[in-house]
Amino acid sequence: MIVLDSHCDTPSLMIRGLDVGIDNKDCHVDIPKLEAGGVDASFFALYTSAELTPEAALSRALEMMASIYDALERNSSRIALALSPEDIVSNKAKGLISILMGMENGSPVQKSLPLLRLFHRMGVRYLTLTHNGDNEIADAAMEGKRWGGLSPFGREVVEEMNRLGMIVDVAHASDNTFNDILDCSKAPVLSTHSCCRALADHPRNMTDDMIRRMADKGGVIQINFYPYFLTTTAQASVEDVIRHIDHAVDVGGIEHVGIGTDFDGIEITPEGLENVSKLPVVFDSLSKRGYSDDQIEKIASGNFLRVFREVISRS
Repeated sequence: MIVLDSHCDTPSLMIRGLDVGIDNKDCHVDIPKLEAGGVDASFFALYTSAELTPEAALSRALEMMASIYDALERNSSRIALALSPEDIVSNKAKGLISILMGMENGSPVQKSLPLLRLFHRMGVRYLTLTHNGDNEIADAAMEGKRWGGLSPFGREVVEEMNRLGMIVDVAHASDNTFNDILDCSKAPVLSTHSCCRALADHPRNMTDDMIRRMADKGGVIQINFYPYFLTTTAQASVEDVIRHIDHAVDVGGIEHVGIGTDFDGIEITPEGLENVSKLPVVFDSLSKRGYSDDQIEKIASGNFLRVFREVISRS
């Protein structure tokens, strides 16, 4: 079974000096923790705050990308870059953990499709269109006042991402932005780190209608581990993660649920899931709950990889 985490914010720590090659007590993700957790593939997010200017965001994103490439070079016997599902499979066969890149917040793209294409050429395989603030591409879940959904440029971005074979990530999108994306994307989309609004009423979470609509178009919701998205409080447990997985499966189907921890982007974690080395407890809990090995494999990576392959094949 391949285990894939679709979102961590570890590069934000790497540019401040974190050495991912050693076991660090002050982070959720590093290579020893990935190894201990049996994680085969991890998306490292190039996160930029909505408070940064587009120019500063571009500089920050490039700095994080450079830190990832430096880490890949320093730890080449343990990790390797992956650009496709086939790379993940090949790296696993070689005993290597795959590191992939996503971009969280489209601000570094500014209003330039050539920059979007350049980030794709440099290895970015999904784009989370917004973070917590509206930008030139779209409205965000935590703001949602500028465009009423996707901007005209945002529609061009989605079209170009479809052409490139780049995954559109609806995490952080406002409800109107989500609907606009589903209307105009010709490929399935993902929410790389979200939870279920029916269980925790937070604007960052997805309603049942959103989960159904995304599933109907082949997409996947990757369940986030942030306690406030799980329970709307600072307290959460492994059982709360399982409740959100259960609910998403009930609403969208077993083929449309995965895991996107948001580790190193959250200041608190569920009890029992203090870092990525603890990830096997989720799969153990699912097994005890009656999920089959095939179903667990779909949640662990199969559903994400199916979407990844389809997005590439449609390009």
